Amino acid sequence: MFNHANGWENIFKEERNYQFFLDKLALHVLPVCRIYAYCLMKNHFHLLVQARNANELKDLWGMDRSGDEPGERKLILKVSKAFGNFFSSYTQSFNKVYNRMGSLFIPSMKSELIVSDDSFRRVVLYIHRNPIHHGFVKSVEDWAYSSYKIMLSDKQTKIEREHVLKIFGGIDQYILIHKRQLDSDNIWAEG
Repeated sequence: MFNHANGWENIFKEERNYQFFLDKLALHVLPVCRIYAYCLMKNHFHLLVQARNANELKDLWGMDRSGDEPGERKLILKVSKAFGNFFSSYTQSFNKVYNRMGSLFIPSMKSELIVSDDSFRRVVLYIHRNPIHHGFVKSVEDWAYSSYKIMLSDKQTKIEREHVLKIFGGIDQYILIHKRQLDSDNIWAEG
């Protein structure tokens, strides 16, 4: 998932904005999605998330667990609403602090379906290497506002670290693959 600030604005103006954004993400999105990776840039962000399964969501909202189609559509709308609440909450706080009005984000976030372990790895790599792509740093470990270092830590986290490391084949492979170069199409290049 990707979203960008409206126009030429920044969605992060100060250091404290990054943590505030992550706190709002945890409050609104974490109950409905698993979070695998993120990278926060001054004017945009990337997230790798997966909606929780239908039974988890039905339990969260006290819904009947039967598999009826209207119930499934209702779940999709509720997950979408959680993201809307997240964007609205961050924007309202941001607007109040910086004395601004109106929408902070472009109207619709972009997302892609991940269908394999290989595409999962590619997306994690793209997310973590985005600051390199934009010329802000030369190495993934130099960017403070991504989940890259969380995977290397043993501290408690809300990120699905074990799953990510498993898909990469362990922490050593995770580090090695992140150090490899990506070609211009953001596809992991061998060697």
